[in-house]
Amino acid sequence: MYSYIKGIVTEINSNYIVIDNNGIGFLVFTPNPFSFKENEETKIHIYQHIREEEMSLYGFKTLEEKELFLKLMSVKGIGPKMTLPILATGSISGIVDAIERENILYLKKFPKIGDKVAKQIILDLKGKLNISVSELENIKTDSTDELIEVLLGLGYKMPDIKRVLPNVNKDEEIGNQVKEALKLMMK
Repeated sequence: MYSYIKGIVTEINSNYIVIDNNGIGFLVFTPNPFSFKENEETKIHIYQHIREEEMSLYGFKTLEEKELFLKLMSVKGIGPKMTLPILATGSISGIVDAIERENILYLKKFPKIGDKVAKQIILDLKGKLNISVSELENIKTDSTDELIEVLLGLGYKMPDIKRVLPNVNKDEEIGNQVKEALKLMMK
């Protein structure tokens, strides 16, 4: 079992990255691949998923993200491929808050999550998440992650977002970054 991999990101795709560690390229599925930078050394927290005919690696920027992934996977009816989109489209603090407050509507906004699964998530995880929402709010999020999340929420596709990201000024406030990205999308 792996805990983390440290290496150079050599490829970024819509749902995975490839990280080179001593000449071996590990394909790692991750919630937000575009939060990583190509040709940059990074440390990614790993979960190794093994089934009869499948062996996959799932990676996360933070331990909190990995911990939430593992908690969500423990819910009956939810696997890793269903959990990744939840982490990709929601913030950790938002997901934890929704579970603790029994906010079924928030949970239903994620792909393939209906009433039954949302209720099961709440039943299995309420009061069992050791991730403190107040602590998570103090963690400074990368503006690129936030920009991607906003653009996905507006209905843009990841290839289009990837095309404009390098041209957006990351030093601007998020509102200005969104305006700039939208202008670039129209070109």
